Amino acid sequence: MAEDKNDNASGNRDQPSSDEAALSARLGSLDQRLSEIRDSRKLRTDQPGTESGDRAARASAMALGFRLSSELVAGVVVGAAIGWGFDRLLSTSPFGFIVFLLLGFTAGVVNVVRSAGVASRRR
Repeated sequence: MAEDKNDNASGNRDQPSSDEAALSARLGSLDQRLSEIRDSRKLRTDQPGTESGDRAARASAMALGFRLSSELVAGVVVGAAIGWGFDRLLSTSPFGFIVFLLLGFTAGVVNVVRSAGVASRRR
């Protein structure tokens, strides 16, 4: 009896069943559909309009980043310059510099928050 089972099993291995043929046909169909979808996506990404839109978005984000960083740096530099000027005029070195440096930093952060649109301006 064991020999009969082995013969049937080996016979089934040599001849593909109808289920395997159907599966193979479905896999071929799926491969064809996937290759069509990949080709259409490749054509869409190769279009020049999408790249220029992506570049414009990157440039806009970069411009906003430079604007925000320059506002912060400008606030600190102006505060430090005013503090240094007060210290030179009133001979109160380093207190004016420290106070106005901190005020300049605070003003820079407030400007960045306003420019980024996080805080709304109240009238």
